[in-house]
Amino acid sequence: MKNIFKIHPLTYITTLIFVLIGYFNFYISFMLVLLIHELGHITMSLIFKWHIKQITILPLGLLLKFEDNLNKPLIEEFIISISGIIFQLIFITYIHNNYLVLSSNIILLFNILPIYPLDGSKVINILLNVITNFKTSYFLTLLISFIMLILIISLSIISKSLILILSFIPLLINLLDLIINRDSIFIKFLLERYLYNFRFRKYKYIYKLEHMKRDYHHYLVRDNNIVEEKEYLKIFFHY
Repeated sequence: MKNIFKIHPLTYITTLIFVLIGYFNFYISFMLVLLIHELGHITMSLIFKWHIKQITILPLGLLLKFEDNLNKPLIEEFIISISGIIFQLIFITYIHNNYLVLSSNIILLFNILPIYPLDGSKVINILLNVITNFKTSYFLTLLISFIMLILIISLSIISKSLILILSFIPLLINLLDLIINRDSIFIKFLLERYLYNFRFRKYKYIYKLEHMKRDYHHYLVRDNNIVEEKEYLKIFFHY
């Protein structure tokens, strides 16, 4: 748990701006609702025994990073992804403070945006993983996130909204890093399948490693032969 919490530098600037413009009470209410939201994610991740590596406090949100495998069950990731909104809605149901209600609505709209790693993008990524393979799903999720971020930041610049610009810039920086390292993420996905013994009920015949899906065990069809995925990955990583 050492050094698990990290505060993004822009968070200090955003807090100062809210103080200077006289919206400090609103900002406190906002952060309180945000804490409830993130407690939902943290609670469910602990229930499913996902290991939290770092919690980064962003200007208008928190970023959770996990140490766990990429091959975690999709249903677990889905429940963890929506648990923040569920906790938030339960909390706000019994609260009638105007600041808290307004903060809850803003956080709800913010988190359903299809921008990685917000909840909306995670749900989209899960749905894409159901439809297609891991590599394609991950690429499409990052692409959708990038397009949406560029659009929002451009509109924020046009409208001269400094708060929105400061809020989305950290997400853009994080996203660009993921885009640059997307191939290493796929290799990590494959390496996990080689090193660990995952138990999947469903199986699928594929022709390329790029076609591997989450929640599936695979058999590769190569030169009229069928090779179990771990055997093929052994060849792949020792080639």
